[in-house]
Amino acid sequence: MEFSFQNPIFLLLLAIAPLYLYLYLRRRRETAVRFSSIRVPKEISAGPASPFRHSPAAFRFLSLAFLVLALARPRQGIRETRYTAEGIDIVIAIDVSTSMWAEDFTWEGQRRDRLEVAKEVIIPFIQQRRGDRIGMVVFAGRAYTQSPLTTDYGLLLDLLDRVEIGMVVDGTAIGSGIVTSLNRLRDSEAESRVIILLTDGENNTGRVDPQTAARMAAALGVRVYPVGIGSNDPVPYPVGRDPRTGRTVYRNLIIPLNDRELEDIARTTGGEYLRADETGILEEIFARIDELETSPAEAVIYTEYREIFPAFLGAGLFALLAGAVLSRTRFRRLP
Repeated sequence: MEFSFQNPIFLLLLAIAPLYLYLYLRRRRETAVRFSSIRVPKEISAGPASPFRHSPAAFRFLSLAFLVLALARPRQGIRETRYTAEGIDIVIAIDVSTSMWAEDFTWEGQRRDRLEVAKEVIIPFIQQRRGDRIGMVVFAGRAYTQSPLTTDYGLLLDLLDRVEIGMVVDGTAIGSGIVTSLNRLRDSEAESRVIILLTDGENNTGRVDPQTAARMAAALGVRVYPVGIGSNDPVPYPVGRDPRTGRTVYRNLIIPLNDRELEDIARTTGGEYLRADETGILEEIFARIDELETSPAEAVIYTEYREIFPAFLGAGLFALLAGAVLSRTRFRRLP
């Protein structure tokens, strides 16, 4: 398993160890006792020098080394996950305009709004990925990145759960949604790069029109799969609450969906336009991504590390204590 230091910059402090050794040896040479006559030291009965007389200094030296290593945070990987996968880079662009409140879908026997159903279908799509990098963009009147490209699907699902209608100024800027998605993909080296564009309206704002954005995607080799959510028929739409009962009041409204515009985006980029007016069709759209070409990608993930620095810290403190005790007892020196 891999052995590494989390803070290797602290290893530079080991340069202090030779300096300490130099100062110690220099001090040993200078600490001599002067006598007025050589008869005095001759009369002193001295035994042989102890081979352990440098023990206090040695313990201090070891203490310094161990404490520096502890600061560098040594650690060892104890479980490693290594896999090679065929991956593609995908950005899911989600329309969060207020028109997504229309409840013309049925999910698990209950009427649900368009964004809820889209999220329920996206969840298993993400969970089934193996090695694909996925990013997320949300757009309405403007567009911004909810998540960059990542293989951390747990984080991605958590960010998807936070997506809600009204989190961006209202409107439908399809061109901006595509351009922001392209910014996530432009540095990608994958052979297959895909944008899944989920929207239920037609472009009515934004600085970049959808066709210009589509040509930019085609120039970068990115395929766009526009998914038109809903229909052009009257659909139940929440317009407020009844003050007497507190229940949501609905009206049947027509929310126009520009099929031709979305078809042009797909045609320009080499993708495919699909209309999802039923939950099953929406699931089928995501299943088609599996048929795309893939590019080799190797990923190495260390899922768990064991911290070793407590052992070095303990050894350093022990050596420091041992040196202090020896220098004040067995190997105490007179000034």
